[in-house]
Amino acid sequence: MSASDAASLIAEGRRAESAGRLDEAHARYAEAVRIAPRDAQAHLNLGVVLEAKGQRDAAHDAYERAAALDPAEPFAAYNLGKLDYLDGAHAAAERRLREALRLRREFPEAQVMLGCTLLALGKLQEAADALEAALHDRGDDQAALFHLAAALRGLGRLADAAKALGRLLALDSSDVSARASLADVLLALGDNAGAERELAVLAAKQPEWAEVQYNHGRALLALDREAEAEAALRLALQASPAFALALRILGSLLQRQGRGMEALPLCRAALEREPDNLEIASFELFLLNFSDQISAAELFERHREFGRRAEKAFSPSFSFARGQPGRRLRVGYVSSDFNRHPVGLFMLPLLERHDRAGFEVHCYATSTRVDEFTERIRSQADAWHDAAALSEAALAAAVHADRIDILVDLAGHSGVARLGCFALAPAPVQAAWLGYLGTTGLARVGYRITDPVSDPPGAEQLHTEVLLRLPASQWCYRPFLHADPAAAPPCARNGYLTFGSFTQAAKLSPSTRALWAAVLRRLPDARLAVHGLGADVAADALLRDLAAAGVARGRITLKPFAPLRDYYASFGEVDIALDSTPYSGGTTTCDSLWMGTPVLTLPGERSVSRSAASILTAMGLEEWIATGSADYVERAARLAADRPLLERLRRTLRARMQASPLMDEARFAHDIEELYRRMWRDYCARGV
Repeated sequence: MSASDAASLIAEGRRAESAGRLDEAHARYAEAVRIAPRDAQAHLNLGVVLEAKGQRDAAHDAYERAAALDPAEPFAAYNLGKLDYLDGAHAAAERRLREALRLRREFPEAQVMLGCTLLALGKLQEAADALEAALHDRGDDQAALFHLAAALRGLGRLADAAKALGRLLALDSSDVSARASLADVLLALGDNAGAERELAVLAAKQPEWAEVQYNHGRALLALDREAEAEAALRLALQASPAFALALRILGSLLQRQGRGMEALPLCRAALEREPDNLEIASFELFLLNFSDQISAAELFERHREFGRRAEKAFSPSFSFARGQPGRRLRVGYVSSDFNRHPVGLFMLPLLERHDRAGFEVHCYATSTRVDEFTERIRSQADAWHDAAALSEAALAAAVHADRIDILVDLAGHSGVARLGCFALAPAPVQAAWLGYLGTTGLARVGYRITDPVSDPPGAEQLHTEVLLRLPASQWCYRPFLHADPAAAPPCARNGYLTFGSFTQAAKLSPSTRALWAAVLRRLPDARLAVHGLGADVAADALLRDLAAAGVARGRITLKPFAPLRDYYASFGEVDIALDSTPYSGGTTTCDSLWMGTPVLTLPGERSVSRSAASILTAMGLEEWIATGSADYVERAARLAADRPLLERLRRTLRARMQASPLMDEARFAHDIEELYRRMWRDYCARGV
């Protein structure tokens, strides 16, 4: 047969292909290849129909043959590039697609595919340039608009990304992926109302789309529509029970409402489906710290089991040079709370006071949350690393590449937990401090920094880490802003005693409520002011439980969260602050004492229950530390009756605090550095 016969077969194949008769087209192209094996067009068309039938490997072979027979054929290079892109061979796809564009300058399809490929390779600016060039000729190319928006978002050009997605939705309002992406961009822009509108449409159309329900919940939360947010997040978990992000946000919402224990069954259900989901297991451990229904020993065993699983999942592969005891050390701090947060508050004095001749400070920020406090912390670091987008392995690799000697975890199982990085052991010495008052459960975290009151002798049995105790306190306090205390306690003008609480609703456990009720029954003329609760679910639950315990509603004042200056002023309305159990107050205890309001606490076995006791001991206020529930009530009554004591403390607590180890920043930094040096000497002595 002649070349004209092959051309006829190709023509017949094209007609069949246009009519959707792929098998017939396949037969015609295959016959054309048989009779004209060196006809590049026949191989090219055969590849097209094979690809349409889902036979990608065979299509790839056909395109390769066409390209070999006619190196100037742009469509062969384009089709090969497209298949390489779909197969994840992005570097090969880039080469093919650039060749296609070299062979045919006006080739918008190849330009779009090149843009998608460059996006996959992380070459965001090149991707944006390629896609914008394609849209110059094909302004209605929906794939180009979608991927351009992704590139622009990656470049931080959020407003431009929103415009690209708006253009796409103007072309096709039914494109759910584009609408979901637009909602993501609007959330990133802080346009929560706009994002919620988009997500409401999607959530109604596709209620089973877990990611949409999750984002809808985020937007609703940002708009303070908590009940609707809870419903959306529960739908996300209904569609995907092991959706860790949705579970964390819902759990945090429930905690704010004093309902944190409702998240525990959700964690258990998720872990039944995915028993190796360490993120959910970590969040469950965090929640259990607030429970008064689990013993310290059982809670420790749960942490230790987490550690075993984590260290099985993440195997270290790093090696280190022999240690030199006296050299300058690189210390790395890992946290999601380098911002206006208690961790940031307590970190700043240390960072400012670090001995730079002996220590080089690296901060690894694992959150995208940035505020003016972040900039203050960043300015005190020798090196700042934005690590929010890094996987556990990538973060560990970065730490190792920075040659960190001592890596300090400031989050534990709270915030954005990054314990997978620590399980990979990227630094020769690893320690935990500050953000999580308890064991990590990891044997590869060698130390936990604490103090003699937070973790007295015997606490070692509740830790996988070696406990290193600072001489006085594990905290160094500096208030967020200057505010003067009230001149006198409110009982001096009210004629009655006001107890108060400034802690978060998550800490208002049944044990705490029972203690407070007992105190109020013992002192029937006293009042209770609870700050941080408004007219919400947590407030209703607290009022209900206190009423059931015999405390009249008229004796209780609830105040919602207030701006920082108003928060400090509110201590002037309280004579004695009542601490919570089994999760004690840390920052709020310091704030209360700073503003002249003494704090009564009942420490337990757990580290988290002993924060206030540690702070009070550092100030020489041991009489405010109860030894049991009955003693808590009796001390409250005795101390409340001592009005001269309350008046004296109101005048003197601030000076007392300033003279205590709690505010001796230079001493604190020195003591921390001594512990670091001790850790390092121990490492060097092991001859590792």
